[in-house]
Amino acid sequence: MSERALSSRRAPPSSPRSPKDDEADGGGGGTPFAETDGDGSKTRNRGSFGARISRLFSCRMRPRGRCCLSFTLLVIFFVALFYLPGIRRDECEGPYHFLARMGVFGGSMDGIVSDFGILGVPWCRSKHGKTVEWGPKDLLKGLEDFVPIYETRPIKNNMYGMGFDHSFGLWFMARWLKPVLMVESGAFKGHSTWVLRQAMPETPIISLSPRHPEKYLKKGPAYVDGNCTYFAGKDFIDFGRINWGKVLEKHGVLDVSQVLVFFDDHQNQLKRVNQALKVGFQHLIFEDNYDTGTGDHYSLRQICDQFYIRGGGHSCFRDGDEARIRKRRRKMWEKAVDIEELCGNREHWWGVRGEMCDDFNHSNKAISYVEHFKNSRFVESLLDAYWELPPVAGPSLTHQTRYDPARTSSPIVEDGQYSLFKRLGLTGLDASVFNGYTQMVYVKISAPNS
Repeated sequence: MSERALSSRRAPPSSPRSPKDDEADGGGGGTPFAETDGDGSKTRNRGSFGARISRLFSCRMRPRGRCCLSFTLLVIFFVALFYLPGIRRDECEGPYHFLARMGVFGGSMDGIVSDFGILGVPWCRSKHGKTVEWGPKDLLKGLEDFVPIYETRPIKNNMYGMGFDHSFGLWFMARWLKPVLMVESGAFKGHSTWVLRQAMPETPIISLSPRHPEKYLKKGPAYVDGNCTYFAGKDFIDFGRINWGKVLEKHGVLDVSQVLVFFDDHQNQLKRVNQALKVGFQHLIFEDNYDTGTGDHYSLRQICDQFYIRGGGHSCFRDGDEARIRKRRRKMWEKAVDIEELCGNREHWWGVRGEMCDDFNHSNKAISYVEHFKNSRFVESLLDAYWELPPVAGPSLTHQTRYDPARTSSPIVEDGQYSLFKRLGLTGLDASVFNGYTQMVYVKISAPNS
């Protein structure tokens, strides 16, 4: 399947869309990011360069002359590729190597600029077509402010916890929303608590975690916050079992809609949405919004991966175009999913092979597609906004090897924008901190028909 044939399954469009618009063309709304250079100008379509070369190759001349011209142009092309000013050689190496990408797309120049989102980005539709207030310029300014903050983090090696992308996303959204209270479900060593504190220095935090972060202090770096109420360790209570009326009253919260809830607990996200809705919480962030075919819990992205959503739906045909593209990408990206992994024995592809996973993958309830479809319509009836955090920068800059760009929105800093990447201070970070991206998502919810 060519890139053009897959264009209908790309990232969401640039302008806000209403549900009626989406019903008309089967698409979904979202918040895109303009492809810009460091100075804010739009990136040119480099595919036109390939087209010009193709026209030169096809010019009429004697076979011998055409062969010489073709060889000469190829030499010039590859010399320019590796020695153009401003492009470092190490940016062209690794799994995102130019030649490797050309191979994935059958030698098409279109593949160079269209890698992100070519397999679809299922964007949950909001009920009124609304989106978030922030945009690309706000994210870039936020990055500039956050990098020096991140360098002071107490837990330098946060393996199995949040990396740079999600740390920035949580900090940025908390600072933008300015909640009166912040709740986190899942704290691990306390890195996310620290991030929330950097965003809102005076705002109280409630932290729920089966193991208290202070336990990790015995083995190495951890963070315990002095202005945080912990329901952790022997005092742990699950998010769905807390008497929130009593807790919120104790913290003097009069408007529950001004509370921000952050979930990093690997639980069924549909369950968490229902629990939050019951209390009246509206602003939710899910750290691990796992893609279809991956993860250890039922995620919003999986729920919204539907045929009627732009960027949604899959083909389990083993000899189809999607299967061939996925098989090639599996060799390049650790978290890429091929058809054999995605589709079950009965070609179930929703959730993880047709299962609603929960409780750290200890509960795997098989669900029908009818139930899965109903879940998507129910989630849409609650959503006032849905926004997935894009990767901070393209893989040729971060050297990440895990997530597959084909199922991801375009990054904040595009591949090729090395000068911007450097100016933001991102070159000073170890490449390992960029390997934890899992489609973190912010949603604003309210009761249906409200």
